[in-house]
Amino acid sequence: MQASIFTSTAEMSREEWLEARTKGIGGSDASVILGLNKWKTPFELWLEKTGQFISEDIQSEAAYWGNQMEDVVAKEFSLRTNKKVRRCNRILQHPEYTFMLANIDREVVGEKAVLECKTASEFKKKEWEGDEVPGPYLVQVQHYLAVTGYQQGYIAVLMGGNKFEWKPVNRDEELIQYIIEQEKHFWEYHVMQNIPPAIDGSSAAEQFLKERYKETNPEKTMELNADFKSKIEEYNSLKTTISQLEQQKKALENEMKNELKDAEVGFANGYEVLWKPRASSRVDSKALKEKFPDVYQQVVKQSVSRYFSIKQLD
Repeated sequence: MQASIFTSTAEMSREEWLEARTKGIGGSDASVILGLNKWKTPFELWLEKTGQFISEDIQSEAAYWGNQMEDVVAKEFSLRTNKKVRRCNRILQHPEYTFMLANIDREVVGEKAVLECKTASEFKKKEWEGDEVPGPYLVQVQHYLAVTGYQQGYIAVLMGGNKFEWKPVNRDEELIQYIIEQEKHFWEYHVMQNIPPAIDGSSAAEQFLKERYKETNPEKTMELNADFKSKIEEYNSLKTTISQLEQQKKALENEMKNELKDAEVGFANGYEVLWKPRASSRVDSKALKEKFPDVYQQVVKQSVSRYFSIKQLD
């Protein structure tokens, strides 16, 4: 089966590209749906696909420079492998599962293969050791192989700006079938029926709840489910644990500050410890209100938000 062309990206603006992302599931979404992505949750992805939220990773500085360095990585791959690559300049679509889209970085000429170009920080080098490919990127390439019908993929990565590696990725039919099943469920059940995945602890979920339930009914109370007691107990236990850990952390911090004394920088077995002055400016709202009450009234902004608390009844 050969992929169809969903749309051309040659003259596409960033806004049009962001809109196109909501029309299906792309390769970078696969790891989120499979629970392999440390930076984005299925709930955040659902918000994105339903047009309620634009993920920060799409707009981040790292994403920007990743795009800028894509051509450098692709050229280095060609130099080291003697394989010619070309831009795709189009979003491809699976011929059967039309929600599956692929915006591949490069095609390998004469092989019917895809090339995925990555950049990674110095701290990610261990993830690329040996022959293994990090799970999220492996799933991304297999998604592309599913859409294109190709048998072969390659992934090239520039780490820390000074270490380059490339690895082959063979088509894995069993993994591809699993990816299709999971993506199909996510698209048809969660996106098409507008049913959110399980709520999570992401800032996107917090913002979603804040906006969705901004208006309240002061007259309304409700009897919560029986399992709420165990959730409350777990919540309180976590609060206690976090408080204890924060105290331990602060104690260690104070010990190190005491060692530094008036020094701004200290070194210890490959670590640099800083305790430097930092100037900051802020408006003293109390003084502003007292000295310039008219100005204060002009600039003050009232906000209403809901607060969350738990207390045990007698």
